[in-house]
Parts: sequence; structure tokens; C-alpha cells
Amino acid sequence: MKRTTKQRRAPAERPGEILSAALALFVEKGFAATRLDDVAERAGLSKAAIYLYFDDKTALLRGVIRQTVSANIGTVEALAKAHRGPIGALLPAILDFMASRLEETPMASIAKLVIAESRAFPEIGRFYLTEVIGRGVPLLEGLIARGIATGEFRQVDPGFTVRSLVSPMLLAMLWKTVFEPLGGEKLDVRGLARHHADLMLHALRPVADPRT
Repeated sequence: MKRTTKQRRAPAERPGEILSAALALFVEKGFAATRLDDVAERAGLSKAAIYLYFDDKTALLRGVIRQTVSANIGTVEALAKAHRGPIGALLPAILDFMASRLEETPMASIAKLVIAESRAFPEIGRFYLTEVIGRGVPLLEGLIARGIATGEFRQVDPGFTVRSLVSPMLLAMLWKTVFEPLGGEKLDVRGLARHHADLMLHALRPVADPRT
């Protein structure tokens, strides 16, 4: 008897297939309108098979966020941990990495989804706040504080500086998911990241003593 594609799949592959199907549907239909039956059909599995790996639809979205966004935070954490030398050499690399993820992965669509659905489903926003923002912002604040402590950067508020640093990436996320589909010009996100890194590094330079 011929075995079906479903039967040939390795169990280890199924969570990834389920998350890929869920992400596609969440982006197409929104979180509220997506049913687990839809995810099962898109993944080519039974609904019962989904429950082997995920408790409910919210757990699916948490899995999507972990797989697509949280993993990127882990990469930035590794970059920061391995970096030796001036922080000014690291910040452009971090912004370029963020820009590449916005251009090459569904990260922008997930962020838009979280923004759109968090009012009706606040647990989604709280999870993103903890899992993504709660890890990323302190990490970057620590880098800015290191630069201040070594005299590489002038005295600035690390929290405000981090929010200024990442704000163009939020603009890029909105532009790519909202305005480009409506006919807006295509945004060079990595070019924007390079430009903004240059502006930020100039702004962070210590102010020269006028007496010297």
C-alpha cells in the first residue's frame, strides 16, 4: 500500500511544519480568524496531531514568535557576548542584522500581527513584551552603558538611546507590511540601518571640551 506524505514525515519535523502553516495563516487571516482546523489542513496533518505539540492557538503563536523573532534576540546576545573592543563597532552590525531579518524573514509580519491583535488578545502582547522586548532592550541598554563607562560615548540616557537606535527598524516594519503593499516605494532597510548607525555614532561621540 502506498504511504501518504503525512505518514512519511518524521515526527521531529512536524512542529516546524505546524508553525510554518500557522504563521502563513496568521498573516493572511489574522489571529482571531484562524482556526486550528485551518492550520491542520495547511500543514497536511490532523487537528489531533497539532494537540500533540501545542495546547491551543495561543501556544501556536507563542511558538511562531519564539521560532522567528526570539531566536534573533539570541543571535544578538551571542554577538554582544563575543564582542571585544569599541561598542561603536558593534552597533552597526546589530542594526544590519535586524535589517536583514526584516528583509529576509517574516519578522515584520509577526510584529505587525502582535500590534494588531494585542488589544483583543493582551496575552499576545504581554508574551512579546517579555520574550522579545524584555530581552532586547536591556541588552542594548547594557551596551550603551558600557560605551559611556569607557568614555567612548558621551553621557546619555541609555533607555532613550536604545529606543532612538531601534526606532527606524520599527518604521521599516510598518513600511514593509502596510505601505509597500499599497504601492509605497520599496524601502532599502539595510541602507536605512547603515545610515542610522552613522547618525547615532556621530551623536554619541563625546562632546569636545571647548577649553582645549
